[in-house]
Amino acid sequence: MKLSRNNGLRASAIGALVVSGALVLSACGSDDNTGTTPNGGKTSAAASNIKCEDAKGQLLAAGSSAQKNAVDLWVKNFQAACSGVEVNYQSIGSGGGITKFNQGQVAFAGSDSALKEEEVAASQKICKGGKGINLPMVGGPIAIGYKLDGVDNLVLDASTIAKIFDTKITKWNDPAIAKLNPGAKLPDSNIQAFHRSDESGTTQNLGKYLSTAAAADWKHDPKAKSWPAPGGQAANGSSGVAAAVKDAEGSIGYFELSYATANKISTVSVNTGAAAPVAATTENASKAIAAAKVKGTGSDMALSLDYATKAEGAYPLVLVTYEIACDKGNKAETLPTLKAFLNYAISEEGQKVLAEADYAPMPAEIAAKVREIVPTLS
Repeated sequence: MKLSRNNGLRASAIGALVVSGALVLSACGSDDNTGTTPNGGKTSAAASNIKCEDAKGQLLAAGSSAQKNAVDLWVKNFQAACSGVEVNYQSIGSGGGITKFNQGQVAFAGSDSALKEEEVAASQKICKGGKGINLPMVGGPIAIGYKLDGVDNLVLDASTIAKIFDTKITKWNDPAIAKLNPGAKLPDSNIQAFHRSDESGTTQNLGKYLSTAAAADWKHDPKAKSWPAPGGQAANGSSGVAAAVKDAEGSIGYFELSYATANKISTVSVNTGAAAPVAATTENASKAIAAAKVKGTGSDMALSLDYATKAEGAYPLVLVTYEIACDKGNKAETLPTLKAFLNYAISEEGQKVLAEADYAPMPAEIAAKVREIVPTLS
């Protein structure tokens, strides 16, 4: 299978992801507000298809809080199928996960951004004879969540989002917001903007989006995982930002869609220049993710996303979460469990359950390639 044939990749990916987006719509009514296990702790029927192979003992992992709800589902299903196995995923942010991985403390890390060159170089000390590689497993929208009484359908564009998070727009009735929301009863009150306090791939993806779609208004480092702008209020992890927005009138923040759904937080529709503003849904994010190109080489599957898309119905503020593992040099005692768990996560069954938590499966051909790579980890 040749991933360089981008037209074929996009065509097959769009078909697969539109279906997955349709599936997620039926799962969005969850009453769970804990920020974890959106299916109420129930084990999916897909667990019956899991191949445990030689999995045993404990598998430690850490990283992205954006994918935590997805990993929670995988872990429940995997542990239910594989007796005596424990997968412990610490939701500490992408930066923290990569640090632990490169210190040899975890078998794999979750990150909302691909490894930087210096991080790959550092991984070679742990991956004896190999290096850390990026395996895309989870996709979805980064929602801009807000709490504003009387305003149910807020529309913003990249410029206003940039100015809000850069404290250049500080009032909800600012003319720029009012212009995008004719007829809305916008209060003359202060905006409380919340951002991540920890290093985060979600922050980095937001920065990449703003640097691309609102270059004149966002002058900060698009590669920064730590919050780069002045002002605002900080909270730890996606769960912390979501909890802050849920509790504070006049607030706004960013986190992936499952946290908004679980906490019943209203989300912004983005004016991209398309015919109509685009809502933060899995289906709409899928249309953007489907156009991703593989920029990694060999076993590395790092992707390049189009944050400036104006395609109809394509939600541009998206992330892809990678599971980062050694291509060679994994610890012998955890390798069987690592491979079995990642094999399940990228399997058709593992990808299907993502809809239960408002995530999008990987495009069909990308998923197929990752399924070829995981068994070769050594």
